[in-house]
Amino acid sequence: MAVVARTGRGGGGSAFSSALRSFFSYRIFFSAMFTLLFFATASVLFSSHPAHLSDDSEIRTTGRAYMQRTFLAVKSDPLKTRLELIHKQASDHIMLVNAYASYARKLKLEISKQLKMFDDMAQNVSDLSVKPVYREALFESDGLLDEEVLRQFEKEVKDKIKVARLMIAENKESYDNQLKIQKLKDTIFAVNELLVKAKKNGAFASLIAAKSTPKSLHCLAMRLMGERIAKPEKYIDEKPKPEFEDPSLYHYAIFSDNVIAVSVVVNSTVKNAQESRKHVFHIVTDKMNLAAMKVWFKMKPVEGNAYVEVKAIEEFAFLNSSYVPVLRQLESANLQKYYFDDNDTKDEKNMKTSGDTKHLSMLSYLMFYLPEMYPKLHRILFLDDDVVVQKDLTALWKVNLDGKVNGAVEICFGSFHRYAHYLNFSHPLIKDKFNPKACAYAFGMNIFDLDAWRHQRLTDKYHYWQDLNDDQSLWKSGRQSPGLMTFYSTTKSLDKRWHILGLGYNPSISMDEINKTAVIHFNGNMKPWLDIAMNQFKDLWTKYFDKEMEFVQQCNFGL
Repeated sequence: MAVVARTGRGGGGSAFSSALRSFFSYRIFFSAMFTLLFFATASVLFSSHPAHLSDDSEIRTTGRAYMQRTFLAVKSDPLKTRLELIHKQASDHIMLVNAYASYARKLKLEISKQLKMFDDMAQNVSDLSVKPVYREALFESDGLLDEEVLRQFEKEVKDKIKVARLMIAENKESYDNQLKIQKLKDTIFAVNELLVKAKKNGAFASLIAAKSTPKSLHCLAMRLMGERIAKPEKYIDEKPKPEFEDPSLYHYAIFSDNVIAVSVVVNSTVKNAQESRKHVFHIVTDKMNLAAMKVWFKMKPVEGNAYVEVKAIEEFAFLNSSYVPVLRQLESANLQKYYFDDNDTKDEKNMKTSGDTKHLSMLSYLMFYLPEMYPKLHRILFLDDDVVVQKDLTALWKVNLDGKVNGAVEICFGSFHRYAHYLNFSHPLIKDKFNPKACAYAFGMNIFDLDAWRHQRLTDKYHYWQDLNDDQSLWKSGRQSPGLMTFYSTTKSLDKRWHILGLGYNPSISMDEINKTAVIHFNGNMKPWLDIAMNQFKDLWTKYFDKEMEFVQQCNFGL
């Protein structure tokens, strides 16, 4: 029984305790709920405020009306919530339009049409909220909102927002820096593409103009040929004169198929020579232009009793494909494949076939056979057909070459025109034999010691390198590179006043420098006998050109 009594007391105490805990739990719960509700209400009252607009664009509302709206929104009035959303959307777009207007002002566009449009749009949107019909029915009403009025207000706001968006989209490009940058990049890219294409077309047109035979020059050759056919008795070949092999005279070598160019070289040399009768000119041309060249110098004898010998390449019997590597290579399948490869694009074929094709003529390589062509001479001055002589050159035969073969002017400056520019130094043979930083020399006015040349067997050396370059792996086509290799370490540097280059491509050469130089060289595409020649240098060439010659006048050279 004692056990029962303890159990009864214990059970009654437990029920009382449970009731007491439940009472305090409900009290705490209701206190917490009221506290949360109070803080929520206070938070809405003190933290919520109408969206402010900048300056005159602010939608004007009273504090009392906004507090009423807020309490109504808390009570979940759907129309009030909807009004709040419309109000916020309008405010956001007013701020955006004002931002663009502000940026327009910074860009000093106050007088522009865009700025006025932005200001008008911001004002129009803000004016909607202060219209009496909307202000009284929506913003200052203490009762329920009129849904029809709210719908009409929403429609007008959305229409204004739509106009604002369209206006911003149209003018965004003027204010968005990223869009500006991208558009500028696209424009630059497009212009650069056009520039590259124009340069390519210009280079191609320039090559055609430079390397094609002008109509006037072709006309002259035909007229001279016709003169030879019409009067054969007048142009009978004379026997070689002993002066042609006299080593005591001053001998020149000129290899060309251009009658006018050769005549200017000879005329300018003779007119500036102190003793013109001691000068002998050895002119070699191709078989096609041989008659024209002979007729010219027969009709227009050189002043001062200077001697002129005109020959064709074919008259030098040893110059055949069995002896001359270049002739073999010109006839080879490899070179034909290079110029007429079916895999080339149209532009590549055009650039190859219309470029400087002088290296495809044996005339460009006769320089390497001077000792054999003129076996009785000791020294000879080699001149290109695009040079003009301005001073007496006889001193060149007295220059001490110190046992070297070639007397020439250096053309390097800084890192330009070094051997690395002309040769393929990735090839082991080139890398082992030559210094890539060695200075290059000019060709076009060279005094050659033919005795030293024969002694050092330089023609054999030239053949050695030319044979190795059958696949053009050592250098590309032309005579400059094999010339530098053949006369490597056997060239004597001459004073720069003997020879100046660049009058066919460099317009910045000063006249003071030109006037001090003995030989000026029109190397480049803008030859003085072409329409594309540089006008500031053209008179230096034309003053030695025989304009009075009847065939020249008939062919309309226009020089």
